[in-house]
Order: sequence, then structure tokens, then C-alpha cells
Amino acid sequence: MTDLEFLDHAEQLLKAVELACDDLNDNSDADIDNQRVGGMITLVFSNRSQIIINLQKPLHEVWLAAKSGGYHFRFDGAKWMDTKGQGEFFERLTQDACGQTGLDLRFTSKI
Repeated sequence: MTDLEFLDHAEQLLKAVELACDDLNDNSDADIDNQRVGGMITLVFSNRSQIIINLQKPLHEVWLAAKSGGYHFRFDGAKWMDTKGQGEFFERLTQDACGQTGLDLRFTSKI
């Protein structure tokens, strides 16, 4: 994958995260403050816990940091998959957001 292809796919992922936060804030009891600075999004939940999503451009990876740990994802041509076999990005984000907030939150790749 070229740098340009990575940036295109990564931008779609970040945009999907932002839109999912907006949708959850509008249609659930969630109160997610999502702040984006360049290639990084910080999700802050009402209980003050955070999830950080960060682009690692030289590695063509997206990193996710949550209470459960840190995860590295690479685009496989269809999905962003964990480099150590821990699953797909949006599944991991959903699991961590639910675990950290106690709410039923669903993140998807739909833009």
C-alpha cells in the first residue's frame, strides 16, 4: 500500500469514528466528547475515561489505546485488522467503549 492509499483508508476510518460518536450522542444516553487533532482522535466519556486513536503513518498502522491495552491495526484490503490477531478495529473499539462506560455502544465503519 502506498502512503497515499494508507492516508485515504485511514481518513475514512477516522471520519467513521467521528460520525459514530455523533450518532451515539444523538440517539443514546452516551455523552462522548470526540476531539480530533490531525491524525489523532481522543474519545472522552462521561465517566472521564478515554480511548485514543492515532495514525502511525510511517508504519501504515492505526493505533488504539484503551484501558484494556494498546492495539495496532493494519488495513488488509477490506478491514482494519489487529496485527496480533485481536480482531477488527470497530469490534475492538465497540468492546472497549462498552467496557469503559457500561453502556451498549456500537461503532461501525459506515460513513
